[in-house]
Amino acid sequence: MRQGAQGSADTGTPWAATAAVAAAAAEPAGSARVPQQAGAVRGEHTHSEPPAPVVPRARPVVQRASVRGQILAALRAALVAGDLRPGEVYSAPVLGERFGVSATPVREAMQQLALEGAVEVVPNRGFRVVERGVRELAELAEVRALIEVPVMLRLARTVPAERWAEMRPLAEATVRAASTGCRATYAESDRGFHRAVLSLSGNEQLVQIAEDLHRRAQWPLVGGGPEVRGRADLVADAHEHTALLDALVARDLDVVRALVGEHFAGAGAGGA
Repeated sequence: MRQGAQGSADTGTPWAATAAVAAAAAEPAGSARVPQQAGAVRGEHTHSEPPAPVVPRARPVVQRASVRGQILAALRAALVAGDLRPGEVYSAPVLGERFGVSATPVREAMQQLALEGAVEVVPNRGFRVVERGVRELAELAEVRALIEVPVMLRLARTVPAERWAEMRPLAEATVRAASTGCRATYAESDRGFHRAVLSLSGNEQLVQIAEDLHRRAQWPLVGGGPEVRGRADLVADAHEHTALLDALVARDLDVVRALVGEHFAGAGAGGA
């Protein structure tokens, strides 16, 4: 779906199938009906029979999928996968055709990505994917390390082993995600693991800031930096999660510090 300045797009894009995520909004549920008593006539009652109580009609429950949220998730995945390429301009109407929705939710999702720094607005043309270099990625890795390493060390001293055991399925899920070779799939699982671990700190602001930095670290580089990382690299990165859990259970602070440092060093070189 690579698109140039005129807003055109190739038709053979591998993520065209993600149009399914923009499912139509659900139909609103019907209102509840109040049954009438047998033999009763509207507005009438007898002296031997008290009037039926007035029961308010139940308000319809509207269940509507967030099309904008689904499109945003799909665009984020396409960004990490490299289907939205740095320097390229994409228009909301063309992307809307890809997803089978109007341009409005796509434009809203792109504006959110612009707020996050992933794209920039190009007047009368659309949105250009921001071009980033290795230096910016290394800076993000450094900031993440400054935030997360002290938290990990504190958690290693205070969190009981059984709580770390609860994180094991998430760590194993990152290995399975990495084995698919899909960067977008692994990126989502990787963020989920880090988010769960940091949540043990009880500091929601820290979790949100770390999540934002993590997501930005997963965006593609000019020249396809992360694209050179194959399945083996992703799997090796994922196995660091299980090794980290082992060190946290053992409360081996030196190993925790070393593993987290290596993990972020890999992130600065185009890893997770």
